[in-house]
Amino acid sequence: MTRHSAVFAFALLLFLGGLLIWDRLDVRAQIPAERREVVFWHFWGGADRAIVEEVVARFNRSQDDHFVRAIAMPGNNLDLKLFLAISGGAPPDLINQDDPIMADWASRGALLPLDEVASQEDISDLQHWLVPAARQLGTYEGSMYALCNGLDIRALYYNKSVLDEYGLAPPTRLDELDNIAFTTSTFDADGNPQRFGYLPDPRRLWAWGTVFGGDFYDEPAQRVTADSEPIVRGLQWMTSYRRRYGADAVAAFRQGDQSLPGKSFPLLSGRYTTVMDGQWRVRDIVRSQAEQRQRGEPVTEFGVCPLPPPEGGQQRAGWVNGNFFVVPRGAQNQGGAWQFMKFWSGFGGFEDEAAQTCRAGGWIPVSTRVVNRPAFQAFLREQPLFAQFVELAASPHQVPTPVVPGAPFFQRTINEAASKAMYVDAAPSVSTLLQEATRTIQIQLDAQKETPLVAP
Repeated sequence: MTRHSAVFAFALLLFLGGLLIWDRLDVRAQIPAERREVVFWHFWGGADRAIVEEVVARFNRSQDDHFVRAIAMPGNNLDLKLFLAISGGAPPDLINQDDPIMADWASRGALLPLDEVASQEDISDLQHWLVPAARQLGTYEGSMYALCNGLDIRALYYNKSVLDEYGLAPPTRLDELDNIAFTTSTFDADGNPQRFGYLPDPRRLWAWGTVFGGDFYDEPAQRVTADSEPIVRGLQWMTSYRRRYGADAVAAFRQGDQSLPGKSFPLLSGRYTTVMDGQWRVRDIVRSQAEQRQRGEPVTEFGVCPLPPPEGGQQRAGWVNGNFFVVPRGAQNQGGAWQFMKFWSGFGGFEDEAAQTCRAGGWIPVSTRVVNRPAFQAFLREQPLFAQFVELAASPHQVPTPVVPGAPFFQRTINEAASKAMYVDAAPSVSTLLQEATRTIQIQLDAQKETPLVAP
């Protein structure tokens, strides 16, 4: 460790210690004498933080054995914060995260497998209770280390008003999406794009590679397969848009999305006819339509459909990620952590509570048992666009980033290769870029496997 990093680690340790002391002195966080505390780190802020705190309050009111104390913990240097806390003998009892770091932490001995936290009967029931994507997100080397509590699914949003104007239907095949893209794109007198019918996002090769029938990782062989033929075809199709419009025009237009105020959804600004995005954008659409009604304007209609596959591709496929709970090694109240995990996710008879939680946060449940509860069904009737994402979440063809040590590097390297393919006219061929990325990732994953694992 360098002198700079050692100083930083010491300063961070002091900060964590001060944070914990301050929070313990907060009169609002006093734990009833007859209960056991559950220290819970989470990443949420803004409006979502208030929803998290309400879930915690509901759990604390629901029983008399445990008391959850939630601490908002930003994601920056979270690895270091966790390992320092474990080394100091004061880890949290529970963490909720949404980055693909579970396998890294598990491989380094920082997490407890769930079968050390819960009964074998619970774990067996849980395997059947979860939808396939949630089960994959929580499993590393055949053991469950995480309980997913909400899924993020990507699908294709479309401006129905624009499609109606051109007499087009929502796409069910990839060639239909291309037709929408080319037919509804508009340009000014100088040929500069004003609206793209569709424009592939290099970060979404993860989704399109799966739609084309590809698999980025061969788990039994522990081999990276990001250069397989279906994924190559997927990226070749994405780069056809660069070849049609030019890398500079594509990159400049995409850069223009970043200048929109706040985190505005580009579809709502009229910059696109169709956009791939997640279920959280539904509330942006609902809010925008309400504002149009309030101003007395015609209401723009939108729709959602699955990613349309090419001939021979995979139906109802795509890339999934989500939020998940993990229990650090050394947690003092494992039983309380498990009870709160069940309460939030809905497992073990808490489906009605989870339906209420998912409805409040706009989160996709991890089990069809929660989806089918009356409260959540009522929500889906009110939000038909959201319902499309929930249906997709149950598909076995929604695939996460491989759950392996080094997953963040894996994900970042693929995104960089796709970005080069999309935004650089003189870039090497798609096959070359993906072969180079595959070799680089494989070397990194192999190096991590060969490094002796030392529990913190």
